[in-house]
Amino acid sequence: MIELTVSEIRVAGSETPPVVVMAEVNGDRLLPIWMTHGGAAAILGATEDPDQRRPSIHDLAGVIVTELAEAGLIAVHIVGCEEGQFFAELVFSDRQLAARPSDAIALALRVGCPILCVPAVMDTYAVAAEPAATSADEPAEDEVERFMEFLDTVTPDDFEDPE
Repeated sequence: MIELTVSEIRVAGSETPPVVVMAEVNGDRLLPIWMTHGGAAAILGATEDPDQRRPSIHDLAGVIVTELAEAGLIAVHIVGCEEGQFFAELVFSDRQLAARPSDAIALALRVGCPILCVPAVMDTYAVAAEPAATSADEPAEDEVERFMEFLDTVTPDDFEDPE
């Protein structure tokens, strides 16, 4: 399994689906996962302090799996992709439960467990992050801007398995 972290959440507008960019922890690949606006908001919400009196469903689920579940959440796995749609699992010590990647990532961020991806998914759907330029002709900011432009033009269909 390959460990990932949330690198960026891109929201271009109401008509374009948001994309969360997952970065390989010990590598140079990026895995873009498109999702609903609600899914992106749930992940973004994990970066804020929860409202203790009115927690979001993801904050509440995090408390439940941390404090009440006998088998706490050990990890989140990104396990597959079909026709541009990714699949995830919540991994507990005694079972695995299917989940949408947006919910799984939001929950992992709240409870502090690792996000792991099967190698086949990374090999098929990840893109190599180009190393930042170090010359004065092409500063690192230009590389970042080109990647951002790529994210703005690419669609989930571009990552469908050709078979």
